[in-house]
Amino acid sequence: MTTSGQNTNQVAINKVVDAVTQRITERSKTLRAEYLARLEQLRNRGPRRASLSCANQAHANAAADSKTKIWLNQAQKPNIGIVTAYNDMLSAHQPYATYPDQIKEAALRFNATAQVAGGVPAMCDGVTQGRPGMELSLFSRDVIAQATAIALSHDAFDATLCLGICDKIVPGLLIGALAFGHLPTVFIPAGPMGSGLSNKEKAAVRERYAQGKATKEELLAAESAAYHSAGTCTFYGTANSNQMLLEAMGLHLPGSAFVHPSDPLRHALTDAAVEQVLKLTEAGGDYRPIGHVVNEKTIVNAVIALLATGGSTNHTIHWIAVARAAGILIDWQDFDELSSVIPLLTRVYPNGTADVNAFEDAGGPTFVIRELLSQGMMHADVMTVFGDQGLASHTTRPELQEGKVAFIAHPERSSDPTVVRNVDEPFAATGGLRLLQGNLGRAIVKASAVPEEAWIVRAPAKVFESQDALVGAYKAGQLNQDFVAVVIFQGPQANGMPELHHFTPVLGSLMSAGYKVALVTDGRMSGASGKVPAALHVSPEVAQGGPLGKVRDGDMIELNVHTGELRALVDEATWAARSNPTVSIDSSYGYGRDLFVAQRRVVTSPEHGASTLFI
Repeated sequence: MTTSGQNTNQVAINKVVDAVTQRITERSKTLRAEYLARLEQLRNRGPRRASLSCANQAHANAAADSKTKIWLNQAQKPNIGIVTAYNDMLSAHQPYATYPDQIKEAALRFNATAQVAGGVPAMCDGVTQGRPGMELSLFSRDVIAQATAIALSHDAFDATLCLGICDKIVPGLLIGALAFGHLPTVFIPAGPMGSGLSNKEKAAVRERYAQGKATKEELLAAESAAYHSAGTCTFYGTANSNQMLLEAMGLHLPGSAFVHPSDPLRHALTDAAVEQVLKLTEAGGDYRPIGHVVNEKTIVNAVIALLATGGSTNHTIHWIAVARAAGILIDWQDFDELSSVIPLLTRVYPNGTADVNAFEDAGGPTFVIRELLSQGMMHADVMTVFGDQGLASHTTRPELQEGKVAFIAHPERSSDPTVVRNVDEPFAATGGLRLLQGNLGRAIVKASAVPEEAWIVRAPAKVFESQDALVGAYKAGQLNQDFVAVVIFQGPQANGMPELHHFTPVLGSLMSAGYKVALVTDGRMSGASGKVPAALHVSPEVAQGGPLGKVRDGDMIELNVHTGELRALVDEATWAARSNPTVSIDSSYGYGRDLFVAQRRVVTSPEHGASTLFI
C-alpha cells in the first residue's frame, strides 16, 4: 500500500463538539476505566496460541492444511480470527463466500495464518418487513454480538477481521469485538450492488400499489429492478449508514465502504486489510487494539458522521449499545446537541434522489470526513486502524496502481454538489436527526428526510395497535383526512420493536394526496424513513406504562421539529385521569418468537440501546 497524503491541518475543535465529548467522558469515567482495566488484563505480549496447551492446540489445528498446520503448531506466527456474516440469501453478504480463502492465502504471504473463527446470523429486514420474523430483527443484534464472542472465545487469535455490512450485523459484530478489546480488529466491507431502478421510481410504484393503481406483478418487477444483484442495497439505509460510521471511526481501510464487489480494487483492498491488521498486532510492532481505537472521541465522530449524512435512525439505538460495550455512555441529548451544529453535507435517498453509488462518485465518506475535519467538526486526534495521522489518514481514497492499493487525495470540491457538498455550502446548517420531547415522552425524528414545510403537524390522533390495523383503516377509506397515526405496542418489550415500513406507502400516498399526516410510535422505522414526519422510538414505550398509551382517537397531537416538541394537546386533569391500555401479545408466537420471551422481559429502553446484554 502507498499513500498520497491529504494535507488536513488540525484545527480547533468546535466548542459544542468539545463540550459534548467532555460531558460523555466525565459521565463514562468509571465504566470506561473498568473496561480498559479488563482489556489490559487480557493482553498477552506474544502470540495467543503460545499460551494454549498441546491438547488445546491440537484441537484448534486439526483440520488445517499441512502448511498452515506447521505454522500453527509452531505457535509463533500471528493468527487472524475471521468472523463472517456470510449467507447467500442476503445480497450484501453473498460476496463474502470467497473471502475466507482469500484472507487465508494473503495471511500466508504475510507470514501469518488465518482461520474462520465462526459465523454469525444475518437476517434481512427487507425480507421480513411486515412479517412475524421482523420481531426478531432488533434482538438479532445482541445474538450476533454473543456469537462473535463465542467465535473468539477459543483465545487462539492475535487479531480479528469482521465480515459484515447490514443493519444489526455491524453493530453486533462491533459489540462482540469490543468484548475482546485487546485484539486489533479491522472490518472488511463487500460493497454495494450497481444502480438499478432509482429509489424514487421504486417508491412511486409502491405508493401506486398502495392506492390500488399498480398490480402486484408491476410492484414485483419494480422491486426486482431495484434489488437486482450481489451487493448492498443502494439506498442510504442502516446498512450503508453502518459503513459511513465505520469509516468515521477508522475501523475500515479508508474509502473501502462503497467499492463494488466485482471491482478488482475490492479484491486488493481485502488483501490490504489482512496486511494492515497484522501490522497492528503486538508482533507487528504497532499494537492498536480495538478497545483503544474505540474511545469517547471515536464514538462522537461516529455520531457526527451519522448527522452530517442524514443516516439511519436505527443508530440512535445501535450506537448507544456499541458505546456501552466500550464502557462509554451516550444518550439522545448528545445526538441532539451535536445535530444543532453539524451541517448536512449529503443528499442520498431517502434524504434525496441519489443512491450510494452517486454518493461515492461525488466524494463519498472520506470526502465528508475531510470536510468536517477542516472545520474542527470531528476529532482528528484519534487512533485508527490505518496511518499515523489520526483521522486525517482516512481522508484519502483508494485506487489501484500497478496492482497495489494506493491512497490518493480528493479534489478540493465535490464533483456533484447535488449529492455531496463542501462544508462551506451545506444542504442545511444542522444535522439530520432531532430529539423531540413533551408529555408523550422522548423520541427521534429524521428531519433530513422530511420537507421543511412538513416539520410542524397539528392534527387529530388515530390510534392503532398494529401495522395491519392502520393498513386496514386505509383500505376502508377511513384515513382521507389530516391526522397523526399513533401506533402503540411496537417497542422492544411489547413485540421486539420491528421496523414499521409495512404502512409507509400508505402514509406517503396520503401526503401526496395533500393531507397533513404524521406518525408517532414507540416502534422504529430505520434508515429508509422517508418523507412522512415520524416521531420514532417514543420512550418510555407503552408496554412499560409510557404516556403515549394515554392518547385517544381525536386528541390533537402536535409534532414540531423546529422547537423539538411532541405533545398531546389535552388538559392536564383529563390527561392525568387516563390509564394505559394493557399490552396484548399473541401467546401462540411462532416463527421463532417464542425463543425470545426472556429478551423481551429484560431489554432496556431504546435510549439505553434496547439491549439485552447490558442491563
